[in-house]
Parts: sequence; C-alpha cells; structure tokens
Amino acid sequence: MRFIDKTILASDITPRAVFENRRNLIKTAAAGGFGMALAPWFSRQALAASPDKLAATLNPAFAEKEGLTPYKFVTGYNNFYEFGTDKEDPAAHAGSLQTRPWTVSIEGLVKKPMTLDIDALLKLAPIEERIYRMRCVEGWSMVIPWDGYSLSKLINKVEPLGSAKYVEFVSLADRKQMPGVKSNIIEWPYREGLRMDEAMNPLTLLTLGLYGEVLPKQNGAPVRIVVPWKYGFKSAKSIVKIRFTEEMPKTSWSQFDAREYGFYSNVNPQVDHPRWSQAMERRIGDPKGMFAPKIKTQMFNGYGDQVASMYTGMDLKKYY
Repeated sequence: MRFIDKTILASDITPRAVFENRRNLIKTAAAGGFGMALAPWFSRQALAASPDKLAATLNPAFAEKEGLTPYKFVTGYNNFYEFGTDKEDPAAHAGSLQTRPWTVSIEGLVKKPMTLDIDALLKLAPIEERIYRMRCVEGWSMVIPWDGYSLSKLINKVEPLGSAKYVEFVSLADRKQMPGVKSNIIEWPYREGLRMDEAMNPLTLLTLGLYGEVLPKQNGAPVRIVVPWKYGFKSAKSIVKIRFTEEMPKTSWSQFDAREYGFYSNVNPQVDHPRWSQAMERRIGDPKGMFAPKIKTQMFNGYGDQVASMYTGMDLKKYY
C-alpha cells in the first residue's frame, strides 16, 4: 500500500532528478505515511548511538506548546543528500562521518577572519534549547527542540564590514565519508545563503544539538544552522565555511532549478511550488499516522511577528 496523498504524485514530492534515481521508492512511500512506524532496523539505528549531552537551558521565549516530534522521526526521516536521496539514507549511512577534529573558517568581508574548532563554537555562548516548528518544501513538518545560540553571536565576533550584505554557508563534501557526494544531483559542495539581516535575526540558530544532545550525524553534525521561517533546505548542515559577501551567493538548489527553489524560500502558503500546493502540511510523527488530518501552513511558518518586517515592501511572489 502506498501512503502518499492522491493529490500529490510521488514524483512531485522531491526534485525530478532525485525521484527518477530512487532505489527504494516503496520504502520511502511507506516512510511518507507521516506517523506510521519506521522500519524496525532503521529506528534502532537512529537510537543506537550514545551521544554526548549538552548543557542546554530552555529559552522560554521559544517554548513551543505543540507536541514534540518523537526523537526517532527527527533522527530517522530527513533530507541530507550527502548520504543519499531517500529519507532513511542519512540514518543508515551517516555513521561514516567524522565530526572530530572539525573546524569552521569564517572569511570574506569581515574585520576578524578566523577559524574555530567545534569546542570553541560550543564555548562561544551559552547553549539554549529552542523548540521550533520546521517545514519542508515537500509538504511535511516537525516540531524539534534544537540546541544552540543565535548566529548573531558568532557574526558579532568576526565584525562584518559595512559592505557585507550576505552570508554564505558551505557544507562538507567528502566522497570518502559521504556516499551521496558521488552523485551528480547537485554541484557539490552544498551551499546556502542568507541576507545579512536574516542571518542576524535572533531566530537564526547556530545549532550544535537537539533534544539536549550533540547533533546526530544524520542531522548535520557537528554544526549547522536552523532558520525556522524558511523551508528546511535553507538550514545548511555540517558547515565548514562561513563567508561574508557583497553579492548574493549562488545556492545549491537555486542553481539546480531557480524556478522551484528561490533564494529566499520563506514558508509561504500563498506561493505554490510549481508542482504542488504549499497551503497545507503533514506533521511527521502524529499518532494518527496516515489518518492524521492535514494542517494549514502558516505564513513564515508562524514566525511572522519576528521576521515579517524584514520583507516590508517586497513582492514575496517574485522574491520567493
């Protein structure tokens, strides 16, 4: 039995090049039941590790009242194409990722370029836990307790020049550790970017963990960003370089197909993806499983009070 909505074709819920190359479509469709139990092996795999704990204090300003997505779904159903195109591939293959030693170079239009290792990043600011709603461009969503601190704290440390208008994030692309990098789905390494005011917004999180533990490898260890008012692919994983630029950086999915993946990619139920509606979503891990009703997608994923002012006067159908 296939649990994909009849109104959305299987080929529509992922880029066409990825869909056409999928090896395990039936297994993926079963995982797409949005709440059905995952395959026993891959659930065990996601839970088998004994990750280090993080001393994270819940920030009451981001204590989302919605029920959290169970850990097994957060760590077992996600996109991380460096490890494969199926939703379960990251959990199955990310064990090969070596997260220590790890350094992040910060360069470009800054007064104080520097290279920081993961321990320095962990100590740069107090670690907060923030519960964010996350929305994927494919139409599914989760509620996740992320651990980290506002990216602005790191940005202030390097002192950007006045000419810096954008921030580019570059992810690791190592063919030896990441089997998905051998594919030609996108041009590696994975690149994402934000406008400077977006990067400085307090919501933008330099993320080092989830559920009070260091980031699992399949979720972008050891350091990623989380931008909760944008579709999930904007939150770059396993970052090795942060570069400040004057010109808008080229981003991986926009280069793949700019018609489908714009630079801003704000969650917007009024702007449909060319191949499906963005007005509704499915919440992964809902106990009702495939029978759970869809929920309405909120503008800016519900974070409009904190971010809408950044886009005043912009045509968000043009700058999608």
